[in-house]
Amino acid sequence: MADAFALELSNISKRFGTHWALAHLNYGLPPARSLLLTGHNGSGKTTLLRLLATAIQPTLGQLQVLGFSAKRETSLIRQHTALLSHASYHYEDLSAEQNLKLLARLLGKPSAQLPLLLERVGLSSRKQSPVRQFSAGMRKRLAIARLLLKAPRLALLDEPFGELDPSGIVDMENLIRELKAQGTTLILATHLVEQGLSLTESRLHLNQGRIEEAS
Repeated sequence: MADAFALELSNISKRFGTHWALAHLNYGLPPARSLLLTGHNGSGKTTLLRLLATAIQPTLGQLQVLGFSAKRETSLIRQHTALLSHASYHYEDLSAEQNLKLLARLLGKPSAQLPLLLERVGLSSRKQSPVRQFSAGMRKRLAIARLLLKAPRLALLDEPFGELDPSGIVDMENLIRELKAQGTTLILATHLVEQGLSLTESRLHLNQGRIEEAS
């Protein structure tokens, strides 16, 4: 039987020192659903995405991701989840192609698709260049290629339109639509609310670490 929720948050709270970044979040997102995550700076959006990616653990509450326990089955969640964030996590001294080849080897994926991925994100002409020479937008494009290579069941996108030029923004919108068409569960955190609403089906608005609106 399929899981009723791709994500299930039960009283999720996260504290950093004396500050509660998230407080008493209860929410369920069905599989293959796209969610827009909104809120002002400091509202808890990035903290929530990092929790879902198991980069950090909640202080209180129970979290299920893709049917797995975020406390006991983090490795299984990470196998099927990709986080596109402000940090690129690229190997700076390796080329774009070498970065993707390394990831493909780690994932057990064939490398034959890498030229197509590099072409798709507009990096074919710079595939041999070390990442340390890349602009912020080029690093974001390489991060998109990494996400496509992983083909996750859950995609977490933290301000994905940032640092992209107009053509890159169009590419990102097309990527989001493609992921949705493939049945990927997707969470998009962005300050571009109208743009985000046009790409997603549900919305969760955070205010000072609490759910203010869910639709």
